This record gives sequence, C-alpha cells and structure tokens, in this order.
Amino acid sequence: MLRKKQRLNINSEINVVPLTDVMLVLLIIFMVTTPFIMQGNIKINLPEASAPSDDLAEKEIVVGISDDGRMFLNGVEMSDMPGLENEIKRMIEATGNRRVIIEGDRMAFHGTVVRVMGAAKNAGADGIAVSTIPEDMTGR
Repeated sequence: MLRKKQRLNINSEINVVPLTDVMLVLLIIFMVTTPFIMQGNIKINLPEASAPSDDLAEKEIVVGISDDGRMFLNGVEMSDMPGLENEIKRMIEATGNRRVIIEGDRMAFHGTVVRVMGAAKNAGADGIAVSTIPEDMTGR
C-alpha cells in the first residue's frame, strides 16, 4: 500500500478585515483629535492691525463696545439693543451713510459684537467695519 504524501496547505492570503478595522479606528481617532490640536495653535490678538483704520468723518456711525458690555453710539451710551438699532436706523435715514463702524474693546465679549453687527444690519447698514489701531501705536 502506497501512502500518498500529504501536503500542508498554507493560506498565503492577507486577511484584510483586521487591517480595515485598525485603519477605521485610526481614522476615527485622527478625526476626533484634529480639532483639539488646531484650536491650540490659533492665537487671536485683536484689535491690532498693520494697516491703519480709516479716518472718521462727521457723519460716520460709530458704535463703541466697552470691555464690560456697555454700548455707545457716537459717544452716547445706549441702554439696550433695540434702542441701539432704532438710533442707527434714525442716523442712517438722517445722514444717508449706510456704513457702521464698530469699535470693540479688546476684552469685549464676542457675542456682544455679533449682536451689535446684527442690530446694524437690521437697521439697514450696508457696510459694517471693525475699527482697529495700528500695531506701531500699541507700544509693542
């Protein structure tokens, strides 16, 4: 009786299922951690600018925002947002100037600045500018 020699079959194919699992886990890790890495690198230091701001004319509409959230329209303190919006609308109608300049303090809350921008837009402003000071005047 002759015995047939048995060959050992070796599976030489690469199993891609575990490879795919590992790649998907790595992809998820990178997608989750990338925003945290990017936030640490963003440094915002406003309101300095290398280009000087425009000179103010007599009929300019300037809204100032202090660090404690108080709002001033051409130097006059405004008590609330609807009142500010109404005054901006009145000034636009009186002067014909539809450009509003916002002078926000460096420490003013971003939300206050955004609400003032919205009030100016609702009042009919076509252009909204944010005033800055030149870098050479900041003493740095």
